[in-house]
Amino acid sequence: MTITEKILAAHTGKREVSAGELINASIDLVLANDITAPIAIEEFRKTGAIDVFNRDRIALIPDHFTPQKDIKSAEQCKILRDFAREYQIALYFEIGRMGIEHALLPEQGLVVPGDLVVGADSHTCTYGAIGAFATGVGSTDVAAAMATGECWFRVPESMKFIYFGRLNKWVSGKDLILHTIGDIGVDGALSMAMEFEGEAIANMPMSGRLTMCNMAIEAGGQNGIIAPDGITERYVKERAKRPYKFYISDPDANYVEVKEYDCSTIPLTVACPHLPSNTKPAAELTNITIDQVVVGSCTNGRLEDLREAAEVIKGKRVNPNVRMIVIPATQLIYKQSMKEGLIDIFIDAEAVVSTPTCGPCLGGHMGILAKGERAMATTNRNFVGRMGHPESEVYLSGPAVAAATAVLGRIGLPEEL
Repeated sequence: MTITEKILAAHTGKREVSAGELINASIDLVLANDITAPIAIEEFRKTGAIDVFNRDRIALIPDHFTPQKDIKSAEQCKILRDFAREYQIALYFEIGRMGIEHALLPEQGLVVPGDLVVGADSHTCTYGAIGAFATGVGSTDVAAAMATGECWFRVPESMKFIYFGRLNKWVSGKDLILHTIGDIGVDGALSMAMEFEGEAIANMPMSGRLTMCNMAIEAGGQNGIIAPDGITERYVKERAKRPYKFYISDPDANYVEVKEYDCSTIPLTVACPHLPSNTKPAAELTNITIDQVVVGSCTNGRLEDLREAAEVIKGKRVNPNVRMIVIPATQLIYKQSMKEGLIDIFIDAEAVVSTPTCGPCLGGHMGILAKGERAMATTNRNFVGRMGHPESEVYLSGPAVAAATAVLGRIGLPEEL
């Protein structure tokens, strides 16, 4: 079996499962946010359930429109707050304690290797980076999971992606996953498990692994996953709030396709409008002017991402024709960034620094684009109107390219600075 099949089998009580099989599995953690939880809560009440299955295994995180930008978003968040109080939900994270959900849960050790996690957010697949099966589901499925602690799945077929060779300077997990999506397309791994391995993955820090698994959904994947190793162990050992288990794929596990990439040939990569698969080397796009730069999100708002952006922009100024928004993904990341002087670097460069929020990534707030404007963002999607006006444009990159772009006023490379 693959690692995905092994985790699913363990949560069904069966010795084995196979691709295509319909199963009912127990859930270790259920997640929802201020957009999706209100729907789930409404559906939960319709079930007639008198209690949640486990108040310690439901995470409610208001992060999309927070701090609440208007009356409607305030009402959305109040639904979460009231439900959490009514059912004594332990994992409700209010402003000041919250972070962007997919950065917060691994950081806090609330998702651990071997877990089965469902979330009413498509980027729940992020947690595959620590060796968990994690996938996004609809709000009604989350409602059922909150009531029963179970969810149904079709066991996905698996694709294997092998990355060999040494990464070029500044190239990171963001560039690898953009390159991969550019190769196979936004439906290239439709409803499949995307298993990442190889020399480059083995040497990649957890931050890069989380970025890669975060964007598995952008290739249509049901989940992204990386077999846990020593890097995983060091990351989870000091964080894990409960026991965990490492699973790895069998040598004779079945894959519908195996893709191999020579990382020495992968350049700094940018996804152009309006699909994450519309990728080009950043070096080919240096004539494109940019109005706004966003560094943050559940894809690239971690401490390592902010360090990278700060290294590029230190001692320089944001171009007068550009506004730059930096969003640490959690409060801990914010605090550590202050201790390391990263916040000073950004503010001295005339960027603005925000409290943790999804904000501009989904066109929520804190950086909406006007008609005709272009943004370079370290986020995960660049669909039409994703960050504001339907006639605006979003380009996706890693933190180094984003920071260089902020200084140059056009898509740029860190080497230029």
